[in-house]
Amino acid sequence: MISQFNSTNFKSLCDELSSTDADLKSIIDTHGYPPFWSRSNSFESLVHIILEQQVSLAAANSALNKLKERIQELTPARVLLLTDEEMRACYVSRQKTGYIRYLAEALLSGQINLETFNELPDDDIRAQLTSLKGIGNWTAEVYMISALHRADIFPIGDLAAVNALKRVKNLPAETAKEDLLAIIDTWQPYRTIAAKILWHYYLSTPRPSVIKPPA
Repeated sequence: MISQFNSTNFKSLCDELSSTDADLKSIIDTHGYPPFWSRSNSFESLVHIILEQQVSLAAANSALNKLKERIQELTPARVLLLTDEEMRACYVSRQKTGYIRYLAEALLSGQINLETFNELPDDDIRAQLTSLKGIGNWTAEVYMISALHRADIFPIGDLAAVNALKRVKNLPAETAKEDLLAIIDTWQPYRTIAAKILWHYYLSTPRPSVIKPPA
């Protein structure tokens, strides 16, 4: 069974999960519910997440907006018409230009069909996306969370979520991944909801900015 959340049940799922974890409840009591961040199941959303790899959200937004200014609608066919120089003028690095073109070609060839993702289990979506150059677990997981609203995904490679987890649980910085996963697994089947609460905490209690991990 595919587990999903939506704008209607989101707050009730936050309440359900936080009723089992005092630290998550404290975040909601102090900072309110996390925003219902959502993106469309589209090429543009995947491009946006690729642009967010290893840079600030502001830098990624600037690049995305430049691309949209240049070609109006961000589609695979239109992106493939852009030259290397035009991509650079939109603040897209050579490496990410390659990733975006590879994705565009995969969509146009039918290798990947985003419309089928709503019916596929999480593991199948992850396998399809990570088979593409430049898309790793973090990119696939953020896409499943933000565009497909899958309810039981925790992006263990996301430094903001992991650092927030360590802070709210008073864990040492060197805590092993296995120990973190043991805590994360207690949040099943709503690990995405936990990640969203932790992101909300991270953004509500600023620390020095953290660069996101690679794909």
